[in-house]
Amino acid sequence: MNSRLSMETGQKTERSLCKGCDDQYDVQISEAKLARLVELASRSRPVVADAEYERRLSSCYSCPALQYGSTCRYCGCLVQVRAKLLDSTCPFPYDSRWA
Repeated sequence: MNSRLSMETGQKTERSLCKGCDDQYDVQISEAKLARLVELASRSRPVVADAEYERRLSSCYSCPALQYGSTCRYCGCLVQVRAKLLDSTCPFPYDSRWA
């Protein structure tokens, strides 16, 4: 835990790091697990064609908001799952990167 000085009391307080910043948590997800999650999501919802999926993923992979190689900073979802689903949209502010 990190210590910090409380503005109200002037005393040190302990605070936890977020899971993305704390070394004890692994925020990376394996390719096998990602593939499984895409497959599970694809079972119950309409999906895009493979060419559209690859186009969407290419946009996501070049986006400055991509975190950990798999997570969208704007919506918190796994981009591999979001890009596969037909009714999904890109949450990039002001203008979709998938357009």
